[in-house]
Amino acid sequence: MKLIFDTVSYSCSKIVTNSYSTSFSLASKMLSGSIRQDIYNIYGFVRFADEIVDTFHAYDKERLFNDFEQDMYRGIKDKISLNPIINSFQKTVHQYNITPDLYEAFMSSMRLDLHKTKYLTDQEYKKYIYGSADVVGLMCLKVFVNGDQAKYDELKQSAMYLGSAFQKVNFLRDLKSDHELLDRSYFPNIDLSQLNEGAKSKIIKEIEEDFDNALKGILKLPVEAKFGVYMAYVYYKKLLNKLKKTPSLEIKNTRIRVSNYQKIQLLAKSYFDYQLNLI
Repeated sequence: MKLIFDTVSYSCSKIVTNSYSTSFSLASKMLSGSIRQDIYNIYGFVRFADEIVDTFHAYDKERLFNDFEQDMYRGIKDKISLNPIINSFQKTVHQYNITPDLYEAFMSSMRLDLHKTKYLTDQEYKKYIYGSADVVGLMCLKVFVNGDQAKYDELKQSAMYLGSAFQKVNFLRDLKSDHELLDRSYFPNIDLSQLNEGAKSKIIKEIEEDFDNALKGILKLPVEAKFGVYMAYVYYKKLLNKLKKTPSLEIKNTRIRVSNYQKIQLLAKSYFDYQLNLI
């Protein structure tokens, strides 16, 4: 039965989310059950594409990526795929009218990671972030507003700011692995081998502005999505604050984390604020 296959596919997307990201998984659990699976479906898809370009070094990554992209297009066209991750994703694409410009921009940025290692201009940097992060926020927003185009248009810019903030925090947190293992440098006009406090402060100020703009939209999200998205926002803000307090030399030589205990504390405080209508 097709229903069994779809159920297995959805389970695979959920397993991918829970296995790859404890923080995103925790935030997803705070979403309404009516939309949670569709966010798993989006995350599973973008995570697999990212894994191909970031970690499958012993294999022909370009061929794997091309195959994955072709499977994506075929799955969306046919409304079914034997790849369970793509089968889940195509269901969400059709149900919430996720337009091709969004997932195509995402795949274009992921493809850049196959070969491009340096982003020398603000234009290149912003284009990469738009495709790798902003459009993921927009795909999720499609689910959150459930066909309300006016609401989507109202919150679109805030969703992009949040995607940008998350991605830039990831860039800063993953500085060591990106620079040393993948030879990538996303921040333009900054020599990561010579990262100093001035350069770090400039990056953090930019991220803080993104977060400030994103929060305005989070507060206007439908009730089904607001607390889950706010939880992700709080987690990444905590991570940014830890990065802000960490000397630039240490950022270059380690990966800053938020402990599980701290995550539970953040969850408890966020839930308390939510219940008191403080958010």
